[in-house]
Amino acid sequence: MASTEITFNPFLPEFHADPYPFYHRLRDEDPVHQTPMGFWVLTRYDDVVTVLRDPRFGREGFAPLLTAVYGGNADQQSLPRSMLFRDPPDHTRLRTLVNRAFTPRVIENLRSRIQQIVEQLLDRAQDAGAMDVIADLAYPLPVTVICDMLGVPPGDRDRIRQWSADLARSLDAIGLPADPEIVERGRSARHALGDYFRGLIPERRKRPQADLLSLLIAAEERGDRLSEGELLAMCILLGNGMLALLRHPEQLTRLRSEPALIQSAVEELLRYDSLVQRTARMTTVAVELGGRKIDEGSMVVAAIGAANRDPAHFADPDRLDISRRDNHHIAFGFGIHFCPGAPLARVEGQIAIGALLRRMPGLRLQVLTPEWRESSTLRGLKALPVMF
Repeated sequence: MASTEITFNPFLPEFHADPYPFYHRLRDEDPVHQTPMGFWVLTRYDDVVTVLRDPRFGREGFAPLLTAVYGGNADQQSLPRSMLFRDPPDHTRLRTLVNRAFTPRVIENLRSRIQQIVEQLLDRAQDAGAMDVIADLAYPLPVTVICDMLGVPPGDRDRIRQWSADLARSLDAIGLPADPEIVERGRSARHALGDYFRGLIPERRKRPQADLLSLLIAAEERGDRLSEGELLAMCILLGNGMLALLRHPEQLTRLRSEPALIQSAVEELLRYDSLVQRTARMTTVAVELGGRKIDEGSMVVAAIGAANRDPAHFADPDRLDISRRDNHHIAFGFGIHFCPGAPLARVEGQIAIGALLRRMPGLRLQVLTPEWRESSTLRGLKALPVMF
């Protein structure tokens, strides 16, 4: 019988600091867990993968929850739902269009530009002997890269960064209680991003450039095009979640001596402390899972962070092992909603971490316990001060 003492509460400060003990207890005591609020939380790898690939768990049911947070589509400033919150056939159409523009060749061609950006960012910190990895590298790198790809002028990038941060923070409010100020900042950021790209798109239609925005506008499949609203939502989607993952330096010495391990190291960092800790679906029919009946129209939270530490799939899952093999983590999701920006995030992580180790000898933390952002959906540090 499941214990009544354990429940999913992502608002606890202890949860923000380290959610993994909570996940382990839930997995052991109540792996198909119904919270006091009525929604369900899954912590086993197999159950999470089932939810991410099974069409009985959809995204269309989130429309009312998104409206509650960001406003309705009757509002001229609001944006249509991105493909993250669409089911087939709309999702299939949007994903196909994006895949045609967001190809492996495009990502591979970005390597030299990413390397250049990383070197420039590290140049600024080199002589100081200290830096904040988050503020000086992890934030500006993905923002600069994605703004380059979308053709955003350099002078506008700080605004894009702040809007993206506010929007990401508001994800915690979808279906859960949240600070009204966080909700309002997220809503304002969504509108501001929409207005910004609404002004940029006509210019790109008239004068296409060598950027992703122009490619998305031009992408066609069976004569179909992204509508302006869908294109706006896609711009925001592609800008979210590309944060560098340099958080755990325990094996820096080994990686510095064996740089060929950089690919497996990045995969292990993704597994060990996943940026996206959870995603959710709505049941389109009644479902039985793990001996529990989940009614139609129920919200089901798939705890990606917990799945990536499931001992049934990962040996010694709480140990960071940069040479881990058969690392089938789901940090970028699974199935039709697998993150299209995953290849770019991987390249950024490999280049950034490799450059840090090459250029900053004796890299070490300045603080004993770095402070985590107060978000349970997108997990990340507020700052990571280091010396070298």
